[in-house]
Amino acid sequence: MILSHLLFPEKCILCGKVLDKAETDLCHTCRVEAPECPVRKQKRSFLDSWVAIWYYKGYIRSSILRYKFRRARHYAPAYGRLLAMKLQREHPEGFDILTWVPISPIRRFARGYDQVELLAKAVGKELGMEPVRTLRKIRHNRPQARIHGSAERRANVLGVYRITDAGAVRDKRVLLLDDIITTGATAGEAARVLLTAGAREVHCGCIAAAPPDNK
Repeated sequence: MILSHLLFPEKCILCGKVLDKAETDLCHTCRVEAPECPVRKQKRSFLDSWVAIWYYKGYIRSSILRYKFRRARHYAPAYGRLLAMKLQREHPEGFDILTWVPISPIRRFARGYDQVELLAKAVGKELGMEPVRTLRKIRHNRPQARIHGSAERRANVLGVYRITDAGAVRDKRVLLLDDIITTGATAGEAARVLLTAGAREVHCGCIAAAPPDNK
């Protein structure tokens, strides 16, 4: 373990600084200065509420891009611990079921993993919940990041998800995970499908949210 730590020291998932022995996941500077996203409990795009750890900008944006596109899948446990803590703080009543917004099979094949599924497993471990696959992506649409405007984003995701087991969500309070929430179009469309299948409530948790002036 000592040799492994010397050769591969743990680093802050945001800035990349080598962590001190007393630090976990984040260095002291990032833990204090990272732009935390305030809680948004109002309804939005079929979501009863949504929670994000940070705003999606600066080194947080860089961290998530490494996670999604540069195979930094080892960030998932850290993201999961931090998101689970915020969810427990804001939703002490808990949830009936934990699920996630899936990526397309084509994107998963190219990337080698579904980054939101990894996040769901990490959050589930912290919350004592087994993630349940409730949605399947049936159309490989354009990446939302390349589309500007709320209407265009909603149109791009319309009909791309299909429920896999309506019985799993019927009358349930659902925790739906995604990596980033911008306009809420993607999570909102997934929530719409879950609600149509009979879910009682859908609450979203994600790593980061677009700043108010960047939606």
